[in-house]
Amino acid sequence: MQHNIFTTMRSVKLSEGCKVTQVYAFNPTGGEAGGGGYGGKVGGKFLQHLQDLRANSIRTKWSRNSHPPTNHNQTTRTNVSVESLLPAGLPTVDLIEPKIEPCLKSVDFVESLADVYTKVENSSQLEKSDRFLEQCAVFKGLSDPKLFRNSLRSARQHAVDVHSKVVLASWLKFERGEDELIGLSAMDCCGRNLECPRACLMSGYDPDSVKDSCVCLRGQPEEDVLMGDEEYLTFDADEGGGGDDDCDMSFCIGDDEIRCVRYNVASLSRPFRAMLYGEFKESRREKINFTQNGISAEGMRGAMVFSQTKRLGTFDPKIVLELLSLANRFCCEELKSACDAHLASLVCDMESAVILIEYGLEEGANLLVAACLQVFLRELPFSMNNPYVMRLLCGSEGRERLASVGHASFLLYYFLSQIAMEEEMKSNNTVMLLERLGECATEDWQKQLAYHLLGVVMLERKEYKDAQNWFEEAVEAGHIYSSVGVARAKYHRGHKYSAYKMMNSLISDHSPVGWMYQERSLFCTGKEKLMDLNTATELDPTLPFPYMCRAVLLVQENKLEPAISELNKIIGFKVSPDCLELRAWISMALEDFEGALRDVRALLTLDPNHTMFYGKKHGDQLVELLRPLVQQCSQADCWMQLYDRWSSVDDIGSLAVVHQMLANGPWKSLLRFRQSLLLLRLNCQKAAMRSLRLARNYSTSDHERLVYEGWILYDTGNHEEALSKAEESISIQRSFEAFFLKAYALADSSLDPESSKYVIQLLEEALRCPSDGLRKGQALNNLGSVYVDCEKLDLAADCYMSALEIKHTRAHQGLARVHHLKNQRKAAYDEMTKLIEKARNNASAYEKRSEYCDRDMAKSDLSMATQLDPLRTYPYRHRAAVLMDDHKEVEAIKELTRVIAFKPDLQLLHLRAAFYDSMGDNGSTLRDCEAALCLDPNHKGTIELYKRIWRGNEQEK
Repeated sequence: MQHNIFTTMRSVKLSEGCKVTQVYAFNPTGGEAGGGGYGGKVGGKFLQHLQDLRANSIRTKWSRNSHPPTNHNQTTRTNVSVESLLPAGLPTVDLIEPKIEPCLKSVDFVESLADVYTKVENSSQLEKSDRFLEQCAVFKGLSDPKLFRNSLRSARQHAVDVHSKVVLASWLKFERGEDELIGLSAMDCCGRNLECPRACLMSGYDPDSVKDSCVCLRGQPEEDVLMGDEEYLTFDADEGGGGDDDCDMSFCIGDDEIRCVRYNVASLSRPFRAMLYGEFKESRREKINFTQNGISAEGMRGAMVFSQTKRLGTFDPKIVLELLSLANRFCCEELKSACDAHLASLVCDMESAVILIEYGLEEGANLLVAACLQVFLRELPFSMNNPYVMRLLCGSEGRERLASVGHASFLLYYFLSQIAMEEEMKSNNTVMLLERLGECATEDWQKQLAYHLLGVVMLERKEYKDAQNWFEEAVEAGHIYSSVGVARAKYHRGHKYSAYKMMNSLISDHSPVGWMYQERSLFCTGKEKLMDLNTATELDPTLPFPYMCRAVLLVQENKLEPAISELNKIIGFKVSPDCLELRAWISMALEDFEGALRDVRALLTLDPNHTMFYGKKHGDQLVELLRPLVQQCSQADCWMQLYDRWSSVDDIGSLAVVHQMLANGPWKSLLRFRQSLLLLRLNCQKAAMRSLRLARNYSTSDHERLVYEGWILYDTGNHEEALSKAEESISIQRSFEAFFLKAYALADSSLDPESSKYVIQLLEEALRCPSDGLRKGQALNNLGSVYVDCEKLDLAADCYMSALEIKHTRAHQGLARVHHLKNQRKAAYDEMTKLIEKARNNASAYEKRSEYCDRDMAKSDLSMATQLDPLRTYPYRHRAAVLMDDHKEVEAIKELTRVIAFKPDLQLLHLRAAFYDSMGDNGSTLRDCEAALCLDPNHKGTIELYKRIWRGNEQEK
């Protein structure tokens, strides 16, 4: 079968080669592999034939390009085996399936947003942090990580107890990826109470203090500071503020006699008071034998000092541990609190944390355990390699020990399980952490999440019976999306019809959602499968699997180029490693090795550890196999390619060039930074942050490092700290990137007239500093935008023209805006047409051009923008507004509802709320307002509308 596929691959006439439901991997030596069986004879002929085809193809390409390879390169090309390029043959439908999302997923997401918003608003101070955590779980499934981080920050802001503060601050630190930054300690402070490790150990509710400078910067009382280099205190018999004349009794320990004041010792606790002033015989003795009470003479002297001064000073840690034990034995709460705080201040690294947490757990020292736990959490994911830490955190006994001191919570295990799933989803540690998560779950949403995640992990481990059980538990708890997991587990257990019936029932019982039809398509064939895939895309065009599945079906029909076109549809607006892998796979079958290498390099940028062909080959290995099959480029050629592709808005092509340059030469920090900018343009924020952190690690100077640290802070919502980094960098050396960062951060925060003038000065300073055309083009473009906002249109036009002269293609859009503001609509339209012709990714250009043409042409441009990028919201809003103007309210609502189903955007929800308001539907108006305010609680327009409708409802009551 495969022989037919590949022999027809390059023929003029497409024959019957792929009329099969599954394509099997070949193996010239016989045996079994990949998707099924095959014959050794066919494999041998196939291999020889495909090698001949490839050799002919390479010769043709080189003659066409007029760049003949050297003999060495030619030998390398002909020696690369096809089996090494395609170890699994061509992709098959039977071996691909969509991932079940490891998060809470609602059938009606808008309703979920509205519900969690009302919970936050109606919660008490003590409950608010938990409600924000629930909001985090809801936001986890969205593509914008900023929403999750903002909710996490709000949860930390409203945290009351030390445990919650420690976990949430550690989680915020982890989200920023500081574990990947070289030269930073896990316990380093960011300068704000929000994440300060010392501030987290202070109990109490004070939401306004989280933005204040932390205690580290303000200085601590001497008792709370670790006295690392001082000698520890030793005691004479009369030490502690009183000599023998003040003492009226003694404690005898062995041969030592510790003189003390009876009243002071009695003040330590009720048991001591009862012993020294009650009916016990010790109350009548001047000397009391204390040898059998587990404390040394030095420890007892420490207790005497504390009884008089109420401070521990710089006691040796061993003495403090003895005092902690004494405090527990004799119920000395004040002494215990002091020992707890003192020992907590000594915890600074993994070694001290591992040692001291045992004492903390044994003695019930809540703060000490919190300090040790904080180190473990701030050291994640590396602390997961410590066997002791994992035993404590993963095991049931460990959970019980932590619970005994108030440090086992759903919050803790939610954080730990998320990291474990990222590191190794199938590991036993992941399963155990999720089991602990389930044990800590008390609320419905917590049970839904814990059971669903356990189902996801068990499915990945191919433990289908357990997976089905956990998914069923999640469904019973109210998580309807887990029905997908039940159906998938049944399917893998051989109950295909039962799985199909289950998805049928789900579709009939609920409003249709794209993922329902996507899932049902797995359990049917032929036209019915294709219909479900098409319906899934119609309802949710952002789902990658239907495109991939249709592409593979086209491959099986030997329609390789249409398969590429199908994948291009989604890659054009949503890039993922799986889609890039599949396109590279098909490109290799077409012998488009340049296209294949481009896609492999791009997907390795997104996921450096990606393995291809069902996990048979690492992406880096495939790069090495493909490199000899394409024209080799020098580093100078790569810079020219990068310039051209960047200018043509070919972001994936640019990523591929940067990936190649990183392997070949220096400038790693500069290239990693460029890589992060490209990834942000592709909305791959997680990968972008990883590249930005690598840029920081590769930086060769302090001023450069500070700039990258500033961008990291800016992209995680810490704008003031980002400005500080930019200013510090400028104080060391004036550079383009430092001025640009400062200007960018200021322009984003406010653009009043005075701020605009300052931003202009900063951008002009940036342009005076050395940089390349790519970045100067961006600075000129930004400067033009600020001039437009200041109504200085001629200066703006000059900036845009200068940017275009250095091939900053996006400046066409700014220049079009200038023409439009000068009432030169035709010139504006023509300018946007130039951008459409030049840019490879041009959905935004069609969208913008629609503003400069008549209604019919605008409709056409907006339709094209939606076709190219369904995630762009302006076309939907414009079409809905036009329908409302035409008094077609139902159609307008339907237009917005269509996109809100897969992109619950703030502007879309606000607009639909306004439409519902105009129609007198107060209930729907309130729901959409609440959902919008869940996304942005400070959106003024929505707040005003919400309050007006709410007051109206209250008056009616």
